[in-house]
Amino acid sequence: MHEPIRVLLLGTGQMGSAIARVVLEKPGLTLVGAYARRRERAGMDLGRAIGLGRDLGLPVRTELATAIEATRPHVAIQATCSRLVEAADEIITLLDHGVHVISIAEEMAYPAAADAARAQALHRLALDRGAALLGTGINPGFVLDLLVITLTGVCADIESITARRSNDLAPYGPTVLRAQGVGLTVEAFEQGVADGSVFGHIGFLQSLHMIAASVGWEIERIEERREPIVSRVRRATPFVTVEPGQVAGCLHTAVAYRKGHPAISLIHPQQVHPQLEGMQTGDAIEITGRPNVRLEGRPEIPGGQATAALAVNMIPRVLNAPPGLYCMADLPAPAALLGDARSFIRARVED
Repeated sequence: MHEPIRVLLLGTGQMGSAIARVVLEKPGLTLVGAYARRRERAGMDLGRAIGLGRDLGLPVRTELATAIEATRPHVAIQATCSRLVEAADEIITLLDHGVHVISIAEEMAYPAAADAARAQALHRLALDRGAALLGTGINPGFVLDLLVITLTGVCADIESITARRSNDLAPYGPTVLRAQGVGLTVEAFEQGVADGSVFGHIGFLQSLHMIAASVGWEIERIEERREPIVSRVRRATPFVTVEPGQVAGCLHTAVAYRKGHPAISLIHPQQVHPQLEGMQTGDAIEITGRPNVRLEGRPEIPGGQATAALAVNMIPRVLNAPPGLYCMADLPAPAALLGDARSFIRARVED
């Protein structure tokens, strides 16, 4: 293709803004417009909406079909929600217009784990419209699934897999903090788990099923637990203050069983300022098998920055893919776009 790859952004919040900045710095990509769910963003210049402090000459639109028709994108990056049921209508509209889609909605990382029928319908629509659809992100999408799957490639046999991601919630806003129960009493945390207002991490089911499908395991059942991380010291962010005895975060675990034994264990403690109690963040994967494998890194791969980069870096992989629905294990491994993005495109993209 001769013209730059035309990218439409869905979502102008924290993640959408981060993705927009990455697109703007990449040769061969051009940000052609944005869609926002918030009606008050209608007509706002995209540069102002994402906090650049300058105009880009691109108005934010709140009608997705209009945005597609006005911008004629090759690919859209969706950063508007977490759940498959919330993401589906936007994805359907994009696919109906023949637009390739990259979604960072957590349940889109492996949508069949949330709703197999809906995932199959999206796959059929993508095939019919000649477009590729991918869910990605740092977690799910990379650390606790794709990276795990890649490491199993050196094993002749596997008994069990354990992966752990510990991270700091301090950079996040009120929505994420509420989901993790930060600032609550232990009693309120437990009530929140019971009523669904405290749900911890979204994506364990997706990661577990992606790993199991990749190595050929059948999962018998999955057990999840959410436990409060109680602070012994005062911890403060711009959005919340945690006093001693209150909840600083959530220890969320999920275990997939096969043949009556734990096969895949995912452990994800998230809390604000863990360093105040001497705890380090990081990512660790341990495979018991032939041979045993262990990989660990500290601090953790930063979720926001890494998800934005990953979504953009996957653009050539998606444009090169045949039509259909994909997870990260289906496509070539991601790599940084350090040259002209157009040079990575092998498939024909219509100008």
